[in-house]
Amino acid sequence: MTIQEFQNLIERIYFERDAGRGVDRTFVWFAEEVGELAKEIRRQPQNADRLREEFADVFAWLSTLASLLNVDLGDAARIYADGCPKCEFVPCTCPGYS
Repeated sequence: MTIQEFQNLIERIYFERDAGRGVDRTFVWFAEEVGELAKEIRRQPQNADRLREEFADVFAWLSTLASLLNVDLGDAARIYADGCPKCEFVPCTCPGYS
């Protein structure tokens, strides 16, 4: 599945509800999901299934926010197509990013 296909799927599943909630409240839900992912990352021992689920939730909420704001995530990802958007190298050679 491409990024655009995923974003379209999330729109079909949730867009009406998310649009009714609005961007501000949807962003709060997104932030909560990022917090849940952070907890799973810090948990020892890590559970691969839970990590996968939390990453999926964060990606779904990010997709919802992008859709609400008319941002195509596939297009946004292309900013990195040539490497680092600042230095354009892979890996990044920008100073201070080690």
